Amino acid sequence: MSFQLPDLGFAYDALEPHIDAKTMEIHYTKHHQGYVDNLNKAIEGTDLDGKSIEEVCKTGSDKAAVRNNGGGHYNHSLFWKILKPGGSKEPVGNVKAAIEKMGGYEKFKEDFATAAKTRFGSGWAWLCKKEDGSVAICSTPNQDNPLMPVADCSGTPILGIDVWEHAYYLNYQNKRPDYVTNFFDLINWDQVEENYNK
Repeated sequence: MSFQLPDLGFAYDALEPHIDAKTMEIHYTKHHQGYVDNLNKAIEGTDLDGKSIEEVCKTGSDKAAVRNNGGGHYNHSLFWKILKPGGSKEPVGNVKAAIEKMGGYEKFKEDFATAAKTRFGSGWAWLCKKEDGSVAICSTPNQDNPLMPVADCSGTPILGIDVWEHAYYLNYQNKRPDYVTNFFDLINWDQVEENYNK
């Protein structure tokens, strides 16, 4: 069974003015579709064929094509789900309690923004759930994620921001900090809570 591009869940222009329609269309139909297509080619006929994308990330990251494209598919699939037109105001439920334990929502925003803004080159910033239920912020290069043994941080991603230039360059050019700041207005905290509770 090959991987498929997931439903986006909203129109390309639904996140404007924070993320423009053309960026969304290219990001989803070209970049994410490319990761899906290349991942399917990379795992065809291997022991990874038929595994979940989480298992592919956890066990296949020693193969460059699987690491890059499997990460690309997993990361983007999570990213689309945690974006919401209009966003929601702040964390809820268990994830809110976990964020309070790490210093509160404003500290989370500051630390998460720093992780995103200071990731050199392309990559992602993450809020991850640890095995003990606590949460941690980290960043990874390229399409790596914290499920992969190669990552500097480990945990289950529940929130992520794509800081590859293809995610923001048409609208923000070199102003990644502005893109990161506006991202907080798009977070679907109900989905982040669902991710935490899984």
